[in-house]
Amino acid sequence: MPLAIDLVLIDCVDLDAMTAFWCQALDLEHVWTGPSGGHLLAAGHGSGRRLALMPTDDVKTSKNRVHFDLRPDGDQQTEVRRLEGLGARRIDIGQVDVRSSMRAPDASRPR
Repeated sequence: MPLAIDLVLIDCVDLDAMTAFWCQALDLEHVWTGPSGGHLLAAGHGSGRRLALMPTDDVKTSKNRVHFDLRPDGDQQTEVRRLEGLGARRIDIGQVDVRSSMRAPDASRPR
């Protein structure tokens, strides 16, 4: 039997800000706070999509080993502007195609 990804867990310095960002960005709801203070976010419409956020004091100092490739339902630039309004920032990673690379608004990453 193959495995399925149950959820992705992200360490973050500003747990409340990241919870608000990801809930709005991915249409998730904060459904549970764990004993160590982490937040479980889940889709309210039964799709099974889940994301977990874990508080940390560790400041990120190196490249992420995992990233999300997100696909909007509608116009990409409209979605990019919406995410910018939520606090995400465009970043230049040398991409040469039509994709936009963005950084979520977490204080754990140096600006």
